[in-house]
This record gives sequence, C-alpha cells and structure tokens, in this order.
Amino acid sequence: MRTTKCQLLVTSLCVMLLGLSIATLSTVAHYGHRFTLISNISLDSNAYKVIHHSAFYFGICLSMTLILAALLSSAATVRESRCLTAMGFFCFALAFCGLIPAACWRYTHSTEVEDSMMDVYDFVYEEVRRNTSSFRRHELTAIHETFHCCGKHSPFGDTTDVENKTCPPDQVHNEGQDCLQEIQDFLKKHMDFVFSLLGIAIGFTIYGMFLTSFLWFSIHFSSNLYRKGKYTLRER
Repeated sequence: MRTTKCQLLVTSLCVMLLGLSIATLSTVAHYGHRFTLISNISLDSNAYKVIHHSAFYFGICLSMTLILAALLSSAATVRESRCLTAMGFFCFALAFCGLIPAACWRYTHSTEVEDSMMDVYDFVYEEVRRNTSSFRRHELTAIHETFHCCGKHSPFGDTTDVENKTCPPDQVHNEGQDCLQEIQDFLKKHMDFVFSLLGIAIGFTIYGMFLTSFLWFSIHFSSNLYRKGKYTLRER
C-alpha cells in the first residue's frame, strides 16, 4: 500500500503538470497572433473559427479536470479517504472519456484543421485576385507578414500583381515561401505536438484510474494495516 501511495503521489504531480501544460497550450493557441488572425477573418462559413473556439474550451475543461484529479488523488493519498479516492477516480475517468474522442477525432480527421485554415487563406487570396477590395487586401497583407510567406501557386493565372501589392518587400524579391505550404507545415507541427500530448494524457489517466481504484480497495479491505482504534486494558 505504501508503494501505491508513492506512485499515486508521483502520478498526481505529473498529471498536475500535464494539466497546466494543456491549459497553457490552449491559451497560446487561442490568443496567438497566427491563430487569431485566421479565425477573425469574416467569412460566411469559417470552419476554422468553430474549431478554434471549440479546441480552446475543450482544452481548458480538460486541464481543469486533470488538475482536480491530481489534487483529489494527492489529498486522498495523504488522508487515506475513500471518498476523496473515489472522487479522484471519477475525475480521471471523466478526463479519459474526453481524451479518447479527441484523439479519435484527430486520427480520423488528420488534416481537417490544416485544410480549414488553408481554405480561409485561399478564399481571401482569390478575393483579392478577382477584385481590388482594400479590406481583403489588408487581411491578405497581414497573413503574409505574420506567416513570413508570399502568395501561392495558382492554376487560375498569373499572381505576380497580387504578390507585389500584398507581400513584404524581402519576400517578393527572394521568392518567399508558398503560403499554403507554410500554413500546412506550421499547423502540422502544432497538431503533432497536441496529438502526442493527448497520448501522454491518456496513459496517465489510465494509470491514475488503476492506482486510485487499487488504493480505494486497499483502504476499504485492509484497514488493519494502519490501526487507529482505541485499546483498553482489563485488570486481572
């Protein structure tokens, strides 16, 4: 039982750090300039905006659940409380139930986030190419400056005029990186890190559920390990 308690304390510490990491990552992704720039572009149907906000709220809820599970498990270990242990198990199980669908969604929709962001760029670029809207041109210029890229390879005609008006001077002269490729590479690295974090979190939640359930049964059936009763001596 002592070994289980030590393992649960270490696991709770790791889960606490994991929850803080997920909260930090969710906040950075939600308020980061590259993410908000694409999300704030006004379209009739901006699929990325929905993903952007949903991922933030999911990440914050998940991090809070993991942190709560870690705190409850630590308190249960110290106080040897069956109630706190059961609550810790429930929080681990709740986090697990949220992590599995998220990991499955990422696996089955492996490029949806990247595609939705590239669709936004593609739409803005074609709007600027077809007309001279100053509003769309300003949005396209901001994307080029933020991602340090310039234009795209378009099958619909020459794009030199658009790039000369919206790309930073150094990118135009040096034939800067294709923006679609730059956006895809940037998001792929970010999403691969998120997927790895989800996998680690799933492993810790499973281990946390195992340890909390084992500790609960140990406290329930092996109370004789740490006797806390009162003893009285009879006179002969």
